Amino acid sequence: MTTFDQQFDAPTSAVEDISGDYTIDPTHTRIGFSTRHAMVTTVRGQFTEFSGTAHVDAANPAASQVSLTIQTSSIDTGVADRDAHLRSADFFNADENKEITFVSTQVTRDGDDWVITGDLTINGITKPVSVPFELTGSAKDPFGNVRIGFEGGTAISRKEWGVTWNAALETGGVLVSDKIKLEFDVSAIRNA
Repeated sequence: MTTFDQQFDAPTSAVEDISGDYTIDPTHTRIGFSTRHAMVTTVRGQFTEFSGTAHVDAANPAASQVSLTIQTSSIDTGVADRDAHLRSADFFNADENKEITFVSTQVTRDGDDWVITGDLTINGITKPVSVPFELTGSAKDPFGNVRIGFEGGTAISRKEWGVTWNAALETGGVLVSDKIKLEFDVSAIRNA
């Protein structure tokens, strides 16, 4: 039993074959991140404006594809001053780097576990990243849409994408950790 199963009601499985073309539902999807601040606490945030599509081929996962575009300026940690600093040239330089993108290059599957590998572009720098996902279910919503859900995440080094600002602490360590955890809670609707 996964952590997901322990925290929520059991997932549904409305369709036997989840294959098809999907559009990410931004109102029911969270693209989040977390990092350590002053090496003592975790700061969490998310991006509020994004779009994405997926072609899912359950029988031949290698034929699956995912693309995601995030509006960099939509970063939201719940603190306006911190968000403004994150949009500045110290971090994401959102005025010049308006989008963060991810385009898959490989998809593999083992049961309900999927791994999506692709090119992540932040600050104009593109690097490969792999994200493990768990299929969290499928459903037919009250509007007749077929929905699928996935949860996944990975950790990256922000320095690899040129996000290097930091401040040393008197007690050792730094103000913002290099490691960033990326978190994806995805709801996608099958295209008509």
